[in-house]
Amino acid sequence: MPTRRQLLSRSALLVSVAVLGPLLPLLARGAEPLRQRAIPASGEMLPVIGLGTSRTHDVQLDDDEMRTLLEVLRVLVEGGAQLIDTAPSYGNADRVVGELVQRGDVRKQVFLATKVSATGRERGMAQIEDSFKALQTDTIDLMQVHNLQDTRTQLGLLRELKEQGRIRYIGVTHYVESAHDRLLDVLKQEPVDFVQFNYSVSERNAEKQLLPYCADNGIATLINRPFTRGNLLSRVKGKPLPTWAAEIDANSWAQLLLKFILAEPAVTTVIPATSNPRYMADNILAGQGRPPDARQRELIVEAFQ
Repeated sequence: MPTRRQLLSRSALLVSVAVLGPLLPLLARGAEPLRQRAIPASGEMLPVIGLGTSRTHDVQLDDDEMRTLLEVLRVLVEGGAQLIDTAPSYGNADRVVGELVQRGDVRKQVFLATKVSATGRERGMAQIEDSFKALQTDTIDLMQVHNLQDTRTQLGLLRELKEQGRIRYIGVTHYVESAHDRLLDVLKQEPVDFVQFNYSVSERNAEKQLLPYCADNGIATLINRPFTRGNLLSRVKGKPLPTWAAEIDANSWAQLLLKFILAEPAVTTVIPATSNPRYMADNILAGQGRPPDARQRELIVEAFQ
């Protein structure tokens, strides 16, 4: 029998019917579960769709937007997703995520990932402690060295915190293709659990070396910029979805882009950022249904040219 907390959570989700429209039934209980993939370092399963917070969660805690962002969180949890990726450099996003998780009472249902972007051990430790406070948690699931800043020092610190049980996984990140070679060099020299980088229909450099290396060496991957900050979606604005999209159970352009990425087996989780509950639901649906084969992936590429 559902608990009172579960009933309240479901009731809150139903408030979003007007926003989610026809997507809501597909996310309802009994629908196909969101696909999951294993974190190689542990075997823990992680849903393939997550949530990014860059630019979308930089609001004040008393802002009216918090109510909409709480709906985003509820859709994420009810849809079976877990990972929320944030960073101190995303303005107020760390504090916003921490407050949303507290208000939604969903800490056990989410996988919190944040970053350290400081130079020197003392500054790194201070920033990490601030993230613990902002996220209102005693344990951070994933702490990443942001954009390879002072990588060796910060990874050394993160390993200590992991040994203490305060951090569960560690990783490194970047967001531009010109940094992929540097990321690869770090992965060859420093043992990490995760690496985060950009990969999309229009940014495919990761296919050459980065994704194969991660697959061969047991490193989980988080994919940022799946829509290249919306540029890809702007190319198809107003265009009807191609009829062949139904062959892979896609009912939006965003789902096509996400399914293209998820067809790469070395991808663990994609983290598109959004502050819109309907977009969150739409993204989750990309992790369900049939994936594209090689021919269908090329059709997706052609559709966005």
